[in-house]
Amino acid sequence: MLTLARALRAFADGLVSVLLPLYLLRLGYDAFDVGMIATATMLGSALLTLAVGLWSARLPRHAVLLAGSGLMVATGLAFFSLEAFWALLLAAVIGTLNPSVGDVSLFLPAEQARMADLAAPERRTTVFARYSLFASLAGAAGTGAAELFDRLAWPPATAFLSYVVAGLALALIYAVSMPRAEPMAEAPRAGLSPQTRRPILVLTALFCIDAFGGGFVLQSLIALWLYDRFGFSVTDASRTLFVMSMLGAFSHLAAPWVARRIGLVNTMVFTHLPANLFLLLAPFAPSLEVALVLLFLRSALSSMDVAPRTALILSLVPPAERAAATSVTAVPRALAAAGAPIIAGWLLASSPFGWAVVVGGALKASYDILLLLVGRRLARERP
Repeated sequence: MLTLARALRAFADGLVSVLLPLYLLRLGYDAFDVGMIATATMLGSALLTLAVGLWSARLPRHAVLLAGSGLMVATGLAFFSLEAFWALLLAAVIGTLNPSVGDVSLFLPAEQARMADLAAPERRTTVFARYSLFASLAGAAGTGAAELFDRLAWPPATAFLSYVVAGLALALIYAVSMPRAEPMAEAPRAGLSPQTRRPILVLTALFCIDAFGGGFVLQSLIALWLYDRFGFSVTDASRTLFVMSMLGAFSHLAAPWVARRIGLVNTMVFTHLPANLFLLLAPFAPSLEVALVLLFLRSALSSMDVAPRTALILSLVPPAERAAATSVTAVPRALAAAGAPIIAGWLLASSPFGWAVVVGGALKASYDILLLLVGRRLARERP
């Protein structure tokens, strides 16, 4: 049921990621304004997720998830009805809008901690790969559905109603599937113990580099680049992002198999590094066809690190600290990524070349090299 909930959020995020930049452009805003909205969404989600994760030992998970569902409904209604820039910016900070299909939200700490509780340690990579796979497939379906809006001439603002429907469905799923009474955490305090704090913070610092680079290439920003550089229509962008999302989705299936043979850290690095080199090269492609091939190759490899990353984080902490570890690693990543879209928007507004894509690919490749040096030692030291 939690996998279904994640998939519903991903579908709404995929749909909105394609239509959000078009909606803002039609309102008269430019690429820099799109970057500001994207930054605001990530900043607000990150702060709320951190608060939920650190205090999750004292908060019933079902109550957190139901509250998040209500906030998702409110976010959809706000973006559907508002047009003033500062009102949209405020709704982006407070709400759950996501300009990409990757999920950084208050839902994650509670969901992933619950899944880790239910899965045996040797099966966690497989469980989280399946969790990510269905999310990616749903996200791909969402990006593909954007074409329907273009064909039927529906206003882009209508896409935000998908958040309303998804939020109501999530509330029903959590009400049915999450236990009301949960055992108290082993430790009454919130956060991480001194023994687990150092490895988690080291990984977090590395993840921030990757996330800052990722903030330059959010799905909405890739769509904006395609609109500007190649004159893409909504249909063109929708189809391209659909293929990219599908390739990323099926790469999740290979992650557990590869991780069992070469280890979690090696899987993260040796799939992610080539993906980021393909990304870095895309703006230098001599034609649209070559650029698309590079983006597709990147997508086919870029998601194989997701499940091993989650499994590695959860293997370093005891059960009582899983929600805290999830948020402590995810939220600084989101905060680091939040600073990038506004810079990317400025770069995209200044030139159609795609310097934002180059910067994002270079930063993410640097992270891969650092993770190879540091991550192996942390993996050996885990309990």
